[in-house]
Amino acid sequence: MNNHSSRFAFILLSLVMFSFMLSAVHCGTHFHKNRGSSPVESHISFPPSPAPQAAVGSAAAAAPPPSYTADDPTVFDVRKYGAVGDGLADDTEAFKAAWDSACGAESTTLLVPHGHSFLIQSIIFTGPCRADLVVQIDGTIVAPDGPGSWPQRNGKRQWLIFYRIHGLSMQGGGVIDGRGDKWWDLPCKPHKGNGSTSAGPCDSPAIRFFMSSNLKLHELKSPTAPSFTCASTDAATFASTGYVPVHAGDDCVSIGAGCFNVDIRNISCGPSRGISIGSLGRQNSHACVSNITMRDSVIRRSANGVRIKTWQGGSGAVSGVTFNNIHMDMVRNPIIVDQYYCLNKSCANQTSAVYVSDVSYSNIKGTYDTRSQPMQFACSDAVPCTNLTLSEVELLPAQGEYVTDPVCWNAYGTMETPMIPPAACILEGTPEKITQSEVERC
Repeated sequence: MNNHSSRFAFILLSLVMFSFMLSAVHCGTHFHKNRGSSPVESHISFPPSPAPQAAVGSAAAAAPPPSYTADDPTVFDVRKYGAVGDGLADDTEAFKAAWDSACGAESTTLLVPHGHSFLIQSIIFTGPCRADLVVQIDGTIVAPDGPGSWPQRNGKRQWLIFYRIHGLSMQGGGVIDGRGDKWWDLPCKPHKGNGSTSAGPCDSPAIRFFMSSNLKLHELKSPTAPSFTCASTDAATFASTGYVPVHAGDDCVSIGAGCFNVDIRNISCGPSRGISIGSLGRQNSHACVSNITMRDSVIRRSANGVRIKTWQGGSGAVSGVTFNNIHMDMVRNPIIVDQYYCLNKSCANQTSAVYVSDVSYSNIKGTYDTRSQPMQFACSDAVPCTNLTLSEVELLPAQGEYVTDPVCWNAYGTMETPMIPPAACILEGTPEKITQSEVERC
């Protein structure tokens, strides 16, 4: 990756109300489960220990919104541009006008005031702006109320789009409400975890950041959240002074190609498809992801916990990934690396793959759904996973029988502490060689 392209990153913080959809694991061989008796039935929901603390210097979550004077030239209140804020009137054009004015000025704040609910349709906020800009969300921003209310002229994959923004802070004690409940009920979504689906459109809206850098999102709430998509972004921080509740049938956090230097913490996720890197390498594409930290979070009643998913045929690398202090509450696949990711049963076997290395799992504890193995490392035949490090991993069945054998295929790494269940299938050392000669380190 050259210096120019390395400035771009892609983050998808997926918060839309999707339903469970398990990724397929095709490992080139068949694995069996050895089951034993579980000593106790586990009923948990303890937060990570230690519990996340408010960031130094940040306002407390319950702090009142800051006050602004009506004649402050650096504050652009959306109401001055015609926004009504009753939750019924369409305030899209008012937001766009306020953004254009704030973006063209120096050191400004776009204010979404407390005590108001603003209905916003699909909209693009375009940069670059003259200077760093603060979007202060003290009130509520709401999406159209489900697929039936979404304008036909607007694509359903985009809601709030930020394009070429450099130096943006989105903050405040307000709410971004994607009204995800009705998206969850689409017939294409597997319902209530039973795996059943029906044909039909399956798009869901997202908040997206494209070709942007130096983004900070913090202290916001998202009760039935949309997708957050940051395309081409580096040095992004997604944090909260308390837990951010994310109820998502899709990945509640998803890291896409080109993303690096990302710190995600204090997420309470589920039901969802978990926290994911990928999918990467689709249609033989090149993908680079590095220096990703996900920590101090809870995943509840989800199809997956922490996952890396790549397509066969891709190239590039995923490296420098840390999953730390994450609590699982009845998660079907708490830890999973799937380098055979495929949305159907017809993906052809290919010899190239995105290289997965230097991934650390520490203090991953909680319970799993016994329909699947609690750990799955399905790595490429040609490009093994290397330097996987596991410590303080303790996963017990939420109820029923104990699954004793994790899935491992061509996975190399170390176990720094005793684990529950044991992962003896992890291969020690490093592979003799990586047979894919065209692997490009990012």
